[in-house]
Amino acid sequence: MATESFTHDGAHLSVRRTGGGPPIVLVHGLSGSTRWWRLNVPALKQDHSVYSLDLSGYGLSRGRPSRTVREAAALIAAWLDDRDLRDVTLIGHSMGGQISLHVAAQRPDRVTRLVLVCASGLLRANPARTALHLPRAAWLGDRRFIGRIVLDGLRAGPLNLWRNATDLLRDSVQDILPLIRVPTLIIWGERDILVPLPVGELLHAALPGSRFEVIPRAGHVAMVDAPEQFNSLVLDFLNRGEVRPSI
Repeated sequence: MATESFTHDGAHLSVRRTGGGPPIVLVHGLSGSTRWWRLNVPALKQDHSVYSLDLSGYGLSRGRPSRTVREAAALIAAWLDDRDLRDVTLIGHSMGGQISLHVAAQRPDRVTRLVLVCASGLLRANPARTALHLPRAAWLGDRRFIGRIVLDGLRAGPLNLWRNATDLLRDSVQDILPLIRVPTLIIWGERDILVPLPVGELLHAALPGSRFEVIPRAGHVAMVDAPEQFNSLVLDFLNRGEVRPSI
């Protein structure tokens, strides 16, 4: 797996690439890292080039200040331009899904498919109250993954986590949803208490033609809790070759 770095306007992105074929770009969520996709990359790389991103302040990009949702989206858009990536499938989890919506709105010529996993773009909650749900959310998911959640959170640091948590709750994707004209798959964990299922239903209703799938017994990190089902849903979506919804 090749690793590269990209810097734009002082913001940093670490990128891991594997596989070959049309590009898939994976964007982690709050306190996440490329490691959150380790159960998905082997299946996705069979027919695609898979780019796993570590956002500024996280994973291999730790030790740097985190960026706002819209700044992170601008950074990814600049990276897509710099690498001249086209026909991109953008897969974003939680905050990463919110970021991915902004990227798709900014670069409709490059992003041709979206997969939104428990995306936070329409979430309205108090940051402190959301933080109180974190232990229970981890417990409802795959408990073998709790160590990774804790380790990545410690590496990111409380300042980066608080900065991003408050920003993502202030930022709304409501204004950009009419700009999303690409085939979109929305995947949700049935037991997600951080970004509850009704948020996914709202997002599905706001994106005409989108496909909405709920994974039973999965929590907030659905791609870890049920990797085989998650991978199957994504690959089926990609293999169907959906076209852009009509305007």
